[in-house]
Amino acid sequence: MVNQRQQILNLLGLARRAGQLVTGEGTVLTAIQKGQLKLVFIASDVGSSTGKKINDKCQSYGVEVVNDFSRFEISQSIGQARTIIGVTGAGFAKKIHQLITKLNEGE
Repeated sequence: MVNQRQQILNLLGLARRAGQLVTGEGTVLTAIQKGQLKLVFIASDVGSSTGKKINDKCQSYGVEVVNDFSRFEISQSIGQARTIIGVTGAGFAKKIHQLITKLNEGE
């Protein structure tokens, strides 16, 4: 059986193919301000100033942040080298949120 971490990464790949992801720091910041994002992934090994900037913006706009995954895992799942990605699709965000909740309860 595929574990929850892998399921989340698989969903990110699907969201990308469905055109429901935005990637890169600038694009994600703009999408947060426009209220387009449901969920933001920040790589656990991202630079501290970048991480803080995105985190603060997410907090002020009420967007959930996930930082349980490394730059390598995120990049691998979407087929692009990225440290910050945002999920625009409500369906994807809801399913990912459920899996993250399960993942955190299981630890």
